Amino acid sequence: MIVKPKVRGFICTTAHPDGCKAIVKSQIDYVKSQPHAEGFKKVLVIGSSMGYGLASRITAAYSFGAATLGVIFDKPANGSRTASAGWYNTAAFEEFAHADGLYAKTVNGDAYSKEIKDKVIDIIKKDIGKVDMVVYSLAAPRRTMPDGTVYSSVLKTVGEAYTNKTIDLKNNTVSDITVEPASEDEITATIKVMGGEDWQDWINALKAADAIEENAVTVAYSYIGPEITHPMYADGSIGKAKDHLFETAKAITNANNGIKAYISVNKALVTQSSAAIPIVPLYISILYKVMKEQGVHEGCIEQMCRLFNTKLTKNNAQTDEPCRIRMDDWEMGESVQNAVNKLWSEISGDNLDTHADLDGYHEDFYRLFGFNADGIDYDIDVDIDRNIENV
Repeated sequence: MIVKPKVRGFICTTAHPDGCKAIVKSQIDYVKSQPHAEGFKKVLVIGSSMGYGLASRITAAYSFGAATLGVIFDKPANGSRTASAGWYNTAAFEEFAHADGLYAKTVNGDAYSKEIKDKVIDIIKKDIGKVDMVVYSLAAPRRTMPDGTVYSSVLKTVGEAYTNKTIDLKNNTVSDITVEPASEDEITATIKVMGGEDWQDWINALKAADAIEENAVTVAYSYIGPEITHPMYADGSIGKAKDHLFETAKAITNANNGIKAYISVNKALVTQSSAAIPIVPLYISILYKVMKEQGVHEGCIEQMCRLFNTKLTKNNAQTDEPCRIRMDDWEMGESVQNAVNKLWSEISGDNLDTHADLDGYHEDFYRLFGFNADGIDYDIDVDIDRNIENV
């Protein structure tokens, strides 16, 4: 079938298999071209099909020659419905990894569940013995507990409502939006979904099964951002969950089991999650403009390649606190933030073209789903079925 993008709300409901493959290949080529440090060799990536998780898996494989085991929650093609972008990304990664002689297997299912944890541990024990790194990059809107209780996360403030500028990406208009505060129950649910409880459960399960090295490292991803976004993120319901994630990192390290846990505070980028947060897409579009002009813009693969080859290597971790690595150092630099704040104060629907990089924002959004890839003819029929060998 001919696959075109179909956008509904904050997601694209179609994905292009050849486009996803081309974009995965470009990320692999980037990592191959960079200097490599001594790195981890047996890596579990929980949430490995898109964004930072996918970039982490690619970096581990192609910087260090690591065996990688990924955990995803994605859908294959079904009739005239394309597979999810994460499915196509994973199929492409495995194809390239296997062709290059690298171990790569993937488990598809609910990473919160004991069933998937047990399945992953069985594969680790059978195939590679123990992992020496665990990347926790799970981004899910809800979590089902063993007793059937379902918790859903919310994108709300805490304490007071917040009003600021936002952008309607359908028609590129700027307007004010007011975000209402979350209830205590909503905050609790968001922490359950996006906090560190499941990360801790994974480490405990791996440790109990003797499936993780004594000196292993684990890392989870977070964001802080500027004051503009703090009410919606750092100080909002998501921020409460990220605070819990940070405390979990300290708890894992302080458990005296030899495992060290870190939080990588990453740069703001276009993801399925960030596209849904009010105010944030407008900030990102301005940030893109400034960082590109100053020559310090990075995407997911550049961030993860820099993280694992300079700031979180086999023998070293550069932190500003016991467990926090600042990969947002370029974003939060004074020259970048001064320029962003100036443009933010001036931006309106009349000057979007000069004050924001909307083309770059939309480009990255569509590339999440395999569109706008170089060398792909999107007007021809493509086979939408792709296999993931070990799912």
